[in-house]
Amino acid sequence: MSSSQSPETTYETQNDQRLDELHSKIRTLRGVTTDIYDDAERQNLTLDDTGNTFSSFSAQLSHSSRRAAQAFGLSGAGGARQTRIIMYVVGGLFALWLLWRMQGFWWGSSEV
Repeated sequence: MSSSQSPETTYETQNDQRLDELHSKIRTLRGVTTDIYDDAERQNLTLDDTGNTFSSFSAQLSHSSRRAAQAFGLSGAGGARQTRIIMYVVGGLFALWLLWRMQGFWWGSSEV
């Protein structure tokens, strides 16, 4: 009887070893799966933070743009008129500068 149980014991031992190997592989897979899940969650949080940062930046930029337009008179009904006046003033100053530079050409230079 002892010889008939020997193959059964051998098979049982092999089954136990394979079961332990399988259990070890399952634990490894579970660990990898958990690591992947944790990494995906961290990336989602990072993407959410980035999205919130860009949304905040966009809101601040549009607010600053509106304030700059109001400061320079580019918004509203009087904006084009004020811009035209600014252009006339800049053009007039340029013309005065040009006349001052050309003074030597018309009246002769006193420098010799």
